[in-house]
Amino acid sequence: MVMATTASTAANTSLSSVTLEVADLESARRFYSAFGVDTYISLRASEAPSTGFRGFTLALTVAGPATVDSFVGAAVDAGATVLKPAAKSLWGYSGVVQAPDGTIWKIATSEKKDTGPATREIDEVVLLIGVEDVKATKQLYVGRGLTVAKSFGGKYAEFAPGRSSSIKLALYKRRALAKEVGVPEDGTGSHRIVLGSTADALTDPDGFSWETAASVAPTLS
Repeated sequence: MVMATTASTAANTSLSSVTLEVADLESARRFYSAFGVDTYISLRASEAPSTGFRGFTLALTVAGPATVDSFVGAAVDAGATVLKPAAKSLWGYSGVVQAPDGTIWKIATSEKKDTGPATREIDEVVLLIGVEDVKATKQLYVGRGLTVAKSFGGKYAEFAPGRSSSIKLALYKRRALAKEVGVPEDGTGSHRIVLGSTADALTDPDGFSWETAASVAPTLS
């Protein structure tokens, strides 16, 4: 289960970190260190059952195609499976990999040509959750204090990160999200993701859970 903690107030809730719940903690530590995202996530051991698409993805935005290739290569070398090879598209250049723990990662850039050498720098990390009704879920989260930064009808919504946030939260139609990363939309069991805040705990209509920040006990190192 991914767990995300938030630095928030009742009027300004924001996603600030993500904790992945994994079956093999030591293996996951090695993978995410080699992948290069260990400063953005935390890990926690869990045996929660989950099959198929978990209903969320994590995305890295980077500067150019060479950096996309670098992150994809590091992930594969560490044991990830390629779901979509890195390639040019209408919107830029991207690739999709699945970590050994099952988490799906998309690495992308809006650039189609390199203007410099590959780096290991990440411009932005986005936690994208797939929902059945984007408008309804958006309003639910707005009611908890999140601020909408972008919204495209019932297809997509993105929330503004907090001042100390390193991860942005966004909503997408579940079917469209699965198609985007190249997997069937079917899945059962735990999402392996929890959004944490200082607000009261709840589970949204799509089964994504919120926990109070005090209940979060992530471990990475």
